[in-house]
Amino acid sequence: MPLYFFRIRTADGTGICNDGAEFADRDAAWKEMTRVCADMIGGVSRHLQENAEWQIELLDEARSPVFRIRLVAKTLE
Repeated sequence: MPLYFFRIRTADGTGICNDGAEFADRDAAWKEMTRVCADMIGGVSRHLQENAEWQIELLDEARSPVFRIRLVAKTLE
């Protein structure tokens, strides 16, 4: 089974989980990524600053992005 890694990007920096996770296929990897994102998003949004961005990415074995979910806070003036 393919090995995937999660990467979180914030205004403060980037972190990669070096503990890979195996998923049967891309669909299973996407479902897990959205589950992880849903678990995290409440805490993330409570601390998100104006004009900031938060991202979670799923990387393949070569550490290349496969999927990305972005939360963007923008001031509209």
